[in-house]
Amino acid sequence: MPTITTETELAAVLWDMDGTLVDTEPYWIAAEMAMSAEQGGSWDESLAEDLVGLPLQVSAAELQRRAGLRGTVEEIVEEMIARVISAIATEGLPWRPGARELLDALGHAGVPCALVTMSWRRLTNVVLTGLDPNPFQVIITGDEVTHGKPHPEPYLRAAAALGVDPAACVAIEDSLPGLTSAEASGAAVLGVQAKIPIPPAPGRSRLATLEGVTVAHLRQIAGGAVEDRLLHA
Repeated sequence: MPTITTETELAAVLWDMDGTLVDTEPYWIAAEMAMSAEQGGSWDESLAEDLVGLPLQVSAAELQRRAGLRGTVEEIVEEMIARVISAIATEGLPWRPGARELLDALGHAGVPCALVTMSWRRLTNVVLTGLDPNPFQVIITGDEVTHGKPHPEPYLRAAAALGVDPAACVAIEDSLPGLTSAEASGAAVLGVQAKIPIPPAPGRSRLATLEGVTVAHLRQIAGGAVEDRLLHA
């Protein structure tokens, strides 16, 4: 990150979950591929990667259409969630590098945080059991919004629930649908590349991990600074 010279108001930090806070995207992809294989469908990792960051209902509908999965969209979503929860129980909850440290630093600095995820509430609750105390003042989940990412509704609702202006917030995301949602809400964004490449865009900061990122760095991004460590990677 660049040398900090001035700091700007940072009203809140808005966090994505899967792939940003915790590295659960491989669990989702494995669940999709296993469900397809069990029903004789055709699904591979490249198809699964197309769905990263999208609402679970959209993913389930695509599995119906492209992999021939049987059942309703709701039934497919519930089965995917059950398999990811099972994977967390047996394989553990892999945190993304630097995420917990930055959460702790924000808590010590008194900066409010919201979790803005397209996962459903019952899976989100499983992830949050690994955090004590819960660092999020607001939690927005995919089953509680009318329009999921890339629509701005999830981030607008998070900012409204915190009572802050989205333009004074930084959203941390790992997917293009998530970044599109956050950018459309007016928030400054920090893309942390995980499973899927994040394309460059005006005003979009990009890093490989959150390791070494501080509250001061986020204040600088909130003030309009852009740090793109992936540009020449």
